[in-house]
Amino acid sequence: MKQAGSQPQLGFVGLGKMGAPMARRLIERGYRVSLFDINSSVTKALAKIGGKLARSPAEVGASAEIVFTCLPSLDAIREVVLGKQGICRGKRVRTYIDLSTTGSEFARTLGAELARHGIAMLDAPVSGGVPGATNGTLALMLSGKSALFRRVRPVLEVLGKVFYVSPKPGRAQTMKLINNLLSSTGMAVACEGFVMGVKAGLDPDIMLAAINSGTGRNSATANKFPRSVLPRSFDYGANMETPYKDISLCMKEAEELGVTMLVGNTVKQLWAYGIHHGGAKQDSTRIITYLEQWAGVKVVGKAAQGRHRRRTG
Repeated sequence: MKQAGSQPQLGFVGLGKMGAPMARRLIERGYRVSLFDINSSVTKALAKIGGKLARSPAEVGASAEIVFTCLPSLDAIREVVLGKQGICRGKRVRTYIDLSTTGSEFARTLGAELARHGIAMLDAPVSGGVPGATNGTLALMLSGKSALFRRVRPVLEVLGKVFYVSPKPGRAQTMKLINNLLSSTGMAVACEGFVMGVKAGLDPDIMLAAINSGTGRNSATANKFPRSVLPRSFDYGANMETPYKDISLCMKEAEELGVTMLVGNTVKQLWAYGIHHGGAKQDSTRIITYLEQWAGVKVVGKAAQGRHRRRTG
C-alpha cells in the first residue's frame, strides 16, 4: 500500500455495487477516503480497511478536497450534492467528480449550481460493470476543465483507463449514453439470437463458442452470457432499471439533437417491457427470460445443468 503523504483527502458518497469496490481500491492504494452511504454495513466494512466514516454528505464535503459520487438516480444526486446536508455544504471540498450516468443537461446544470459554491465539477461516468470496478479496469469518460482533469488524473487512474472527452461540461455524459445504448442493444439482440437458436435445437454453449470466435461477438456474449445467462445465475450486477434509465436519457438527447434512433427506440421498448413486468430490481441479464417466455424455451448452458444435478443429487 502506498503512503498517503501529500495525496489529497478524498470523499466518496454512494457505496452500492459499483461505488463500494471503487472506494475500496482508493483506500487500498493509500488514499485517505471519507465515506457516506445510507447502508451503514457497507461503510463499516470499508472502515475496517482504513476508510473514515462520515455522518452525512456535508461531513464528507467538510473533510475532503475531492469528492466522488456514484448514485442511481438524478434525484439522489441532487439531494446528496445540493441538499441541506449536501456535499456543497462542506467547507473543504473544491472538486466534485460524478461517476454516475445522468445525461448531459443534468451534468451542465449541476456544474453551474456547484460553481456558485466555489466547487469545480468533472463529469466522469464509468463503463465496465462490477467486475471493472473491482479490478480497476473501468473505462472512465471525462469532461470538464482540462487543468482540473490533469490534477486529478492520478486518482482516476486507480479506477481504470481514462478518456478525456472534452473541456465542455456534459460531453462525457453523451459519450457514456452512446456506450450504454450500444451495450444494451448488444444484450437485447444477443438474447433474441440465443432464444432463436435454442428454439431451433442448437446447443447454447456451442453457439457461444462459435459467436465469440466470429463477427457476432459483443460485450454480452463475451461477458454476460458465460458468467450470468448460460449458468442461469443472473448475477451480473446491474438492475434492469439502470439500462432502461440510460437508454431513455440517450433517446432524449438524440431527439434534442434531431438524430433519428430507430433501433435505439425499439431497444428501449424491450427494456421498458422488462421493468414494467416485475424486472426493475432484477439483474439486467434476466431480460432474456421475457423472450424465453414468448418463445416457450429456456437458454440453459452446461454450467447450469451441472449445478442443478449437484443440488438434486
